[in-house]
Amino acid sequence: MSTPTVREQFLVISALGANPMELTNVLCRASHENRCAVVTSRLTRHGECSALVLQISGSWDALARLEAGLPSLAKKHAFTVNVVRSAALENRPEALPYVAYVSAAYRSDIVNELCQFFIDHHVELENLTCDTYLAPQTGGTMLNATFTVTLPPGVQISWLRDQFLDFADALNLDALIEPWRPQNPM
Repeated sequence: MSTPTVREQFLVISALGANPMELTNVLCRASHENRCAVVTSRLTRHGECSALVLQISGSWDALARLEAGLPSLAKKHAFTVNVVRSAALENRPEALPYVAYVSAAYRSDIVNELCQFFIDHHVELENLTCDTYLAPQTGGTMLNATFTVTLPPGVQISWLRDQFLDFADALNLDALIEPWRPQNPM
């Protein structure tokens, strides 16, 4: 008789703090000390605040110990923390990863218009990065957005690309959509 395998469980931790290195160090150390593993992590700086999102895996009791210790760590190191139990992302072998790049004069409705386009076409969002900057010549505010998406199985890529470019033209956006390529380390 074989022993059953322990089903891997997950926590998603989101934390906000002023010191990105301390924030990352404290949460990764706590994960390790509680016999958990960091599966994915994202850190971004937003003005004086840094946002860290971690997906942590481990056994139910290890995750419970980590989860119970987070409020005192947050208080001690002056950051805020939220925790959610999660499941692994389902395997989608036929989903096609694509990246859409958009650059335009900033308007507050651009990102939600782009999200609505993808929702209308049943495209799933995997990652989104948006930054604004002042244009050197005009001083106007510009937006750069990068959407990493997965196309549903069976979609005609050329049709969707044409739809996306027509949509972008109608909103006066400089846009491109192309297959996602993994970054190769040097």
